[in-house]
Amino acid sequence: MTKPYYWEKALDHLAHDRVLYKLISSYPDEHLTNYQNPFLTLVRAIVGQQISIKAADAIWKRLAEKTGDISAESLSRLTEDEMRSCGLSRQKISYIGSLILAFKTGSLTPDKWCNMEDSEVRHQLIAIRGIGKWTADMFLIFHLHRPDVFPLTDIGLVNAIKLHYGKYMTRDDMLKLAQPWRPYRTVATWYLWRSLDGTIVQY
Repeated sequence: MTKPYYWEKALDHLAHDRVLYKLISSYPDEHLTNYQNPFLTLVRAIVGQQISIKAADAIWKRLAEKTGDISAESLSRLTEDEMRSCGLSRQKISYIGSLILAFKTGSLTPDKWCNMEDSEVRHQLIAIRGIGKWTADMFLIFHLHRPDVFPLTDIGLVNAIKLHYGKYMTRDDMLKLAQPWRPYRTVATWYLWRSLDGTIVQY
């Protein structure tokens, strides 16, 4: 898949940070990718809320086996019991239902997102039940490939920063640390995630 247009420029910028330089060197042929499907990205982010990547991947695999092709139409055909058998909670099933409805009614406007600011996209997404700041940030990173998203609500990112920069860092410390990474904090975040997981993080 094609990497974001800014990726190489971001690597040059971030290489001034000793930790990121080492991480970039460790994964020379890997980069952020895109499913090219906004519904898929949002459903995957909902599935991944507050659980490990491994658990989310297992649920996603079972959903794919049930539907054959995960889409608003195929998920609509599943009963609640079928979705629960895949490992989804009733709450997440409800969230996915709200997302399907939002796409059907036009509450979400994917054709306009490319021309909207990050804050405007977040505002539209967070209006949908079950989508909070974390899910909106995952969407900005993985679907829209916005270059400067820094999702400190993500425990994986927080853990990676503490692992590489000091376990007693506060939120303010992390914000200060990341200032020199602007305007490419998305790329720094991706490499910090990558340092924790055996597989590439993808939503």
